[in-house]
Amino acid sequence: MSPRHPLQAVALLLASREWLTAFGAETAGWLVYLAALRLAPLALVQAVGAGGIAVLAVVGSRGRLLRLPRREQLAVVLAVAGLVLLGLSLVGRQLGDRSPRALDAAIWLGGCAAAAAALSAARVRFSHAATFGLAAGLLFAGGDISAKLVVYGGSWLVAAAPLVVFYALGSIQLQSAFQHGDALTAAGVATLTTNAVPIAAGVVLLDESLAGGTSRVMQIAAFALLVAGGALFTDPRAGGTRARQP
Repeated sequence: MSPRHPLQAVALLLASREWLTAFGAETAGWLVYLAALRLAPLALVQAVGAGGIAVLAVVGSRGRLLRLPRREQLAVVLAVAGLVLLGLSLVGRQLGDRSPRALDAAIWLGGCAAAAAALSAARVRFSHAATFGLAAGLLFAGGDISAKLVVYGGSWLVAAAPLVVFYALGSIQLQSAFQHGDALTAAGVATLTTNAVPIAAGVVLLDESLAGGTSRVMQIAAFALLVAGGALFTDPRAGGTRARQP
């Protein structure tokens, strides 16, 4: 599979019953994600979603956290701590955002696409799983930013076009990353990027307001913990070998 041959990649995915089941679960989660974007700022929704990598680690260990490497155990602890802090910071608070200028949105989306394309084409000295995972994360980040623009309605519905392209190519790129190394490494890098870039876009592009006082400190600390938790799953030593093709 390769994002350079999207039609062939899609045909391979659609032929897999296991992938279709997983994609159905992901689609259900994405619909809930859209509902969350209608109710809350992008940075907040992404920060909560960043805890998903901890769930993946727990499922991968079949609930036995002590079986995970210390690095990943720490990542789970940081992610959970970040979610707790984020929840406490929101008690009695209302956060807001605003729609951006079209040019600014185009620059952010174009930057995500260009960086992902460069990573896909480059031959860099990192594990393929991490490199392709980073490219997939950038594509998913572009899709998430597009999704936030879509929920504004009106003329922003045009963002549905890049939304579909970003998510489709991101899915293919992530599958390619899975084929080139450790799944947790690929998913960790992708999740870290998918959440870190939209959090930055929420604050800079959408002018999302943070809470004040102690709540602001807790939110910033929560963002840092969640991003750090994802970063700990991106061990560059993992997944350096190509997976055996069926």
